[in-house]
Amino acid sequence: MMCANRRANMLSTAIERPRKSIGTARIICTAILAALSAAVLVGCGAAPRSKYYQLSVPSTAATAPSPDSQVKLLIASLSASHLYREDGIVYSSGSVEMGTYQYHRWAEPPTEMLGEVLLRELRASGRYLSVQPQRSTTSGDYVIRGRLYDFKEVDGSPVVARVAFELEMRDLKTGATVWTHYYTHDEPVGTKDVSAVVEALDQNVQRGIKEVAVSLNQYFASHSAK
Repeated sequence: MMCANRRANMLSTAIERPRKSIGTARIICTAILAALSAAVLVGCGAAPRSKYYQLSVPSTAATAPSPDSQVKLLIASLSASHLYREDGIVYSSGSVEMGTYQYHRWAEPPTEMLGEVLLRELRASGRYLSVQPQRSTTSGDYVIRGRLYDFKEVDGSPVVARVAFELEMRDLKTGATVWTHYYTHDEPVGTKDVSAVVEALDQNVQRGIKEVAVSLNQYFASHSAK
């Protein structure tokens, strides 16, 4: 009888051991899954938010044109490499290597922002009868078009914000190119910070567009108005 009881106890223990092992494994798996879930949540929460920047533009209120203003200008979209037709802020760390910041971006592509600053500056000057974007339904006397070559941070000592573009103006009546202007300038950046780079690029653009406005004024001052 004692032998029978001993065998029953041994059989009960053998059955119980796998049950305990299965329960322990389940607890371990649950703990691992919980830890992984927590890690994923922490990782997602730590991802930085994207920041967006834009250039300064003249006031939206256009200055009334002077009584002798007869010229109607059209501003065409600027051409550029694909880097400047997208919203990434470009930096260069060598003579040929370039990249873009992942979490710092322009509100609009640089070609569009530069064209808007040019349009607003010429419109606010009051020297032209009208200044409009070139569209199929708009008419004008001259069209200004061009290409953006550089609009980037250049690493070095010091770090600079480089802007380079070329504009030309075509007489729509004759089809002749009557004016061209090339601008390039490196604006020093105060600190190695993206916001400082953006500010330097903005200052550089304002300087370049004002230079363009002066050059156009000189052209029309030396030629009879339409």
